[in-house]
Amino acid sequence: MARDLTLTGVERTFDSSDIIVSKTDLKGRMTYVNDTFLKMAGYTIDECIGEPHSKIRHPDMPRCVFKLLWDTIAKGYEIFAYVINRSNNGDHYWVLAHVTATMAEDGTTITGYHSSRRSPSTAAISAIKPIYAKLKAEEDRHSNAKEGMAASTAMLVGILTDAGISYDEFVFSVINAS
Repeated sequence: MARDLTLTGVERTFDSSDIIVSKTDLKGRMTYVNDTFLKMAGYTIDECIGEPHSKIRHPDMPRCVFKLLWDTIAKGYEIFAYVINRSNNGDHYWVLAHVTATMAEDGTTITGYHSSRRSPSTAAISAIKPIYAKLKAEEDRHSNAKEGMAASTAMLVGILTDAGISYDEFVFSVINAS
């Protein structure tokens, strides 16, 4: 993702009844996006299909959360995660993403990935923002990206360990609290 896009600081929102849907191949290139995705991301379908899903990655999103997400779905497990995305014009929008592997007919071969995203509550985002800010600051503190991600991953594991919960339990605790 070699885009230099100025962030506007404007948050886009979408209706709680809407669902953003996208599908990717094994390398994260988009193979399907729905109209709500296009509306929120500010792209046309031709600007999305075949492009990396990271096209909408917001620079404030901790890379360690994406690493956890990809590690989880690559094993065939599902994951829920709060994600901040960037629109084509520099706006941003928060989602509660449910990401899972798409399986071949044999039920064992992963052929791609599917993500359904809902609009998170304001309370959930208020709970997530400071944690993500700490993780992102830890990543940025390191000049080496791999070291930064390793350090922020360790920080995330520490936060979860101190709370005595798994990542899934953490996400669901935020959902239930809001």
